[in-house]
Amino acid sequence: MSDIIVVGAGVGGLAAALRLQARGHRVTVMEQSGEIGGKLGVIEAEGFRFDTGPSLVTMPHVLADLFESSGVSLADSLPLARLEVAARYRFPDGTRLDLPGELTAIPDALDAALGAGAGAQWAAFLARAEQIWDLTHEAFLESPLDVRAMLSRSRPGDIATIAPWRSLRGLGRTYLSDPRLRMLLDRYATYTGSDPRRAPAALASVPWAEQSWGSWYVPGGLGRIATAIRDRFTELGGAVRLDSEVAEFTVDGGGRIDGVRLADGRSRKTDLVVANADAAEVYGRLLNTRAAQRVSARIRRATPSLSGFVILLGLDDPPPDHAHHRVLFAEDYDAEFDGVFGRGAFGRRGDAQPVDRPTVYISAPDDPEIVPGPGTASWFVLVNAARHDPRNGVDWDAPGLATSYADRVLSVMADRGLDVRDRIRHRTILTPADLERRTLTPGGSIYGSSSNGPRAAFLRPANASPVTGLYLVGGSAHPGGGLPLVMLSAEIVADLIGPA
Repeated sequence: MSDIIVVGAGVGGLAAALRLQARGHRVTVMEQSGEIGGKLGVIEAEGFRFDTGPSLVTMPHVLADLFESSGVSLADSLPLARLEVAARYRFPDGTRLDLPGELTAIPDALDAALGAGAGAQWAAFLARAEQIWDLTHEAFLESPLDVRAMLSRSRPGDIATIAPWRSLRGLGRTYLSDPRLRMLLDRYATYTGSDPRRAPAALASVPWAEQSWGSWYVPGGLGRIATAIRDRFTELGGAVRLDSEVAEFTVDGGGRIDGVRLADGRSRKTDLVVANADAAEVYGRLLNTRAAQRVSARIRRATPSLSGFVILLGLDDPPPDHAHHRVLFAEDYDAEFDGVFGRGAFGRRGDAQPVDRPTVYISAPDDPEIVPGPGTASWFVLVNAARHDPRNGVDWDAPGLATSYADRVLSVMADRGLDVRDRIRHRTILTPADLERRTLTPGGSIYGSSSNGPRAAFLRPANASPVTGLYLVGGSAHPGGGLPLVMLSAEIVADLIGPA
């Protein structure tokens, strides 16, 4: 049995803690804030409950496997509801598409909304995307990243299928002639905090995975995922310590992790540390070794992921016929990505800025558990945003910026046919600067580094660090961000550590 400290109670940290506790280790989770969940946060105000992070469950089998690994079923631990309509899209020309939650129904829905032939185009693209998934998911998502092993198993035709030299948008143009389908595909790059013009074609597997396994919701809000994992972990004897900020990872004379030092000065010895903290923080602040400095330099070479600007709206008399997920596309998607990442080849010219007319995403669950009463609604409104970077980019703490930009986003929604400004009872604004403070994520970059560029996956920090006894989980480490991937990172780490 090993004594293990997990630093951070995000989903990745909690999932790793649960798996390790179930394998017989003695695990303690230390969380700097007073609540669990990390980016899967929850805010309650005036009777409204808001998820402040992920609002969609994809690849539910990954969540099910997590609970089964601890000896219980998902059905007995957490309710899941499949959405009949995955999302309602509004394109710049005013076209509306209700994308079904069942894969087999999607081609007909595309034909009905976009015209004959649209469904066949998307089906042909998804066939290629499924091939990419089959070739990449084991090596890139479910195992420690091992370039030599991947190359040894690859056949010449596999490389051509994955097309690592092509961007996601470039691959889409091969199959999709309808510009609205291309816009639909571009959005999936943002699932990894990336720019579709620079993200690799391998991200075609993202829409295939979502549409193959469907879109799901947790009644009561997705924050219940973190609560359910925590509860199962403590049932098995694990401990969670809130308000316990770790200031440093300590190492012994041989360069092996031997404990942590807390911000209040206390120290605790341990055999192993699993860090569910942003990798840039781990290697740039928490660990002071030469190996950490080398990894930190590599992280700085990667393009940071985009952030998000969030408006939480408590509404009276919400509009009728609203979809659970709604996307109001920008008139100029390229201008949006230029604003978020900057116009340089790698988004580093320092000209990032708040996007004037961004794509607007709305999560509007029809869920009586998250509202104060009938005739009310809790809406989560999100737009892609440049990270908080007062020195070289956008200073989201600039006086008046958050309020004025929230007003602009609501005005853009109204221009696109969804005006709720006279229905607002409650409004909370969360900027990238707020996200940085809430989750200790540099710049509020949601996914750590983006997938921009063909080498991005190899710049992402590995789960086993170069410092013996230290492991990383969560969205900034391999295999990346998003609920299923951070849970897969937890499984990889549990396998690396092994049973007690």
